[in-house]
Amino acid sequence: MGSYLALIYGVIIIAALVIIGLIKFIFAQDKGDEKMQQISDAIKEGAMAFLNRQYKTIALLSLIVAVIIIVANYYGHLSEGTSTALSFAWHVGLAFITGAFCSALSGYIGMYMAVNSNVRAAAGAKSGLNRALQIALKGGAVTGLAVTALSLFGVATLFLAYGGLSGQDELIKEAPSLIVGFGFGASFVALFAQLGGGIYTKAADVGADLVGKIEAGIPEDDPRNPAVIADLVGDNVGDCAGRGADLFESTAAENIGAMILGVSLYPVFGWKGILFPLVARAIGIIASIIGIFSVNVKDESKDPMIALNKGYFVTTIVNLIALFFAVKIMLSGHLPDGSEVNYWLLYGAVVTGVVLSYIFVFLTDYYTSVNKRPVQEIAKASTTGAATNIITGISVGMESTALPVIFISAAIFIAYKLGELALPHIGTSGLYGTAIATMGMLSTTAYILAMDTFGPITDNAGGIAEMSGAPESVRHVTDRLDACGNTTKALTKGYAVGSAALATFLLFSAYLDEVKKILGKPIDSWFAVDIGKPEVFIGAFIGAMIVYLFSSTAIRAVGKAAQYVILEVRRQFREIPGIMEGTAKPDYAKTVDIVTKGALKEMVIPGLIVVVTPILVGVILGKEAAAAFLMIGTISGVILALFLNNGGGAWDNAKKFIELGNYGGKNSEAHKASVVGDTVGDPFKDTAGPSLHVLIKLISTITLVFVALFR
Repeated sequence: MGSYLALIYGVIIIAALVIIGLIKFIFAQDKGDEKMQQISDAIKEGAMAFLNRQYKTIALLSLIVAVIIIVANYYGHLSEGTSTALSFAWHVGLAFITGAFCSALSGYIGMYMAVNSNVRAAAGAKSGLNRALQIALKGGAVTGLAVTALSLFGVATLFLAYGGLSGQDELIKEAPSLIVGFGFGASFVALFAQLGGGIYTKAADVGADLVGKIEAGIPEDDPRNPAVIADLVGDNVGDCAGRGADLFESTAAENIGAMILGVSLYPVFGWKGILFPLVARAIGIIASIIGIFSVNVKDESKDPMIALNKGYFVTTIVNLIALFFAVKIMLSGHLPDGSEVNYWLLYGAVVTGVVLSYIFVFLTDYYTSVNKRPVQEIAKASTTGAATNIITGISVGMESTALPVIFISAAIFIAYKLGELALPHIGTSGLYGTAIATMGMLSTTAYILAMDTFGPITDNAGGIAEMSGAPESVRHVTDRLDACGNTTKALTKGYAVGSAALATFLLFSAYLDEVKKILGKPIDSWFAVDIGKPEVFIGAFIGAMIVYLFSSTAIRAVGKAAQYVILEVRRQFREIPGIMEGTAKPDYAKTVDIVTKGALKEMVIPGLIVVVTPILVGVILGKEAAAAFLMIGTISGVILALFLNNGGGAWDNAKKFIELGNYGGKNSEAHKASVVGDTVGDPFKDTAGPSLHVLIKLISTITLVFVALFR
């Protein structure tokens, strides 16, 4: 075990050193002129103020939940003896606090780097496209590497502390179950970070667009708009802090779920089956570092997306090569009947996960790109008004769920069958195949997150260039990078929902393993979920309903918070003379404060609905009903997230397609209709949709933590 632990912690140290080098590179760059710095400082101040206030709220909620976890697990395991119950409760509670802290820290790092990279990317645009791209991507890379390294460090350290280093088989096999609290802590913080950030960013965006663009007729990021700073702050709190916490908990939950499944294969692989997910994550970090440093734009007349795609391809190839050797070395062995494990088939499961990630990126691009049929259909529909724009957008969003569901299903089936063929006559072999596929899909997480954070950095850089009156040549560079950033944000949402679907199938299987353990059944036996039982059917029904109820409250929260912004922007236009003429400065801070208060107030109810409901279902209706809740909640959540993400993204880019000069261009009737459609899509793609990625993993980790209490 020592050599593998040396590899894991060695990679964590390498990631830390690379992060330090990237931070030094970013902070050594030019911050631009005084006006650029003033705008950047206002964005930074607003973003950090929001995050600090949000984290105070989340910290209070986390402490309350930690106490509930400790008490619930103590009474849930009391039948095993007081000392055993107390030990289990404290282990799970401490893991929850650790997961919550690491998740919050990953969000903070993402935010901090984004608000310090944006002005430097804007200033770097003066030196050309490649310089600005390098600054934005490396700023995003700090987030990607910090999130994945923190996740790996947290899970690995807790595993070792909870018995992984003991050398005793029973303690090693028990350790993964004790660290499920880490996954729940990560999910809990991620939900509120994504939800609060999503409400903030879209309330500010909707308010800025509706009053600024439609009522006042001023362009996007115009310094005369009182909501423009709040809008730029929102890009960071939603897409950096929120997505950082989201993918942190994806990797943590997937690692823990795969480790729990590895316990059932202990007779074949020993501790290697449990440790393999952590080694795979370490390999992914190294591959992502290589991919990040391979990005370079040599011909600045070409689309910068080509360079980013090249980095993604390099990351994937390095992963595939390294993971082959990891599978061969760690997952070889002898089956109970004396035959050899076919590691080639297990490697096939890795390839299945990697291929699925590419398919998701392609499908998301198809449904949200300005060059493809769906977006152009919505743009064309805008020529006859906002109503037809919205009708067409909804139909595109619904259509976009079909192919992803088919490919997710195919990937799960193929990986499951490969696992069964590689490990015949072993009860959980198929599930371990799907676990390996999930590892394959999530192996590029660090690079994907770097591309995702690249989006808000370039968006902010464009806003700073516009507001500071930078030369047209600079604005041209930032516009190209902003368009590229919009694509990367859309693609990473597709990646996030695809990986969430695989990870939750894995966590569902881990939940069934925990139920079997509690019921005293063999770990390789089947636990049936009979949907024909009334209580089980009701649990499934509630699982589908909760997804829509949560989305409703999240979207309504954006509407309420946006109303505060709209009223404030109208008030400033009315009461502060000279704003439109440019002779008076709007009160940006007032708008930022209003959105902050509104977002934090509105995020609590949706979040509590998700946390409380699965516990009530399990306690009142039982373990089998909770399994049905998980199953149907996951299926409904994935499909609705696809609809919201792709529909919202298509509306956004239909507006951009018209702004490029099509159907009358800016300020035409078609453009006004497309702005309305984009406004409807904003809370879809940036609030409810991304929050659902977290929800479907949260309900899995929360049932794992509280399963001992279920009837």
